[in-house]
Amino acid sequence: MELEDIVEILKEDPERAVPELLEDVRKQYGEIPYIMNFMKDLPEIFIPKTLYDNSIMREFKNLDPETVELISVGVASALRCEHCLKMHIRIAKRRGVKKEKIFYAIMIGASISSAAVLAESTRALADEFPDERSENGEEKKCPDSNCEICDISRAALK
Repeated sequence: MELEDIVEILKEDPERAVPELLEDVRKQYGEIPYIMNFMKDLPEIFIPKTLYDNSIMREFKNLDPETVELISVGVASALRCEHCLKMHIRIAKRRGVKKEKIFYAIMIGASISSAAVLAESTRALADEFPDERSENGEEKKCPDSNCEICDISRAALK
């Protein structure tokens, strides 16, 4: 539903907004997401959230619906949100996205999730060993090229 249509409904009959937004979502996705059903009795929260989601998920004209769903699958995978993941897989399937493409979106999400864990964790590890950093913040190189404690990554690759 276009923003102008939503604004018009809100001007004419605010009580009509929630049912019409829900019906529009049902038409777009083939189902109503759980969180929307949960919030439908709270129009002061439901309407702005739906407007925001609509502007992100459907108003970007440079992304086709298949790409939006594949991104949604990847992000839901990375966030480990089982309910969102299953819903976006169903939507992608309804839109004709092949299983292989959906799988690759899951793998990209998993890869990004893994990289985020490693980036945060290795930074935390480095923060706990500040004496191994030079004055400008760069990692000091251990003079012992065989030191497995100072160079964990090199030791792991042996």
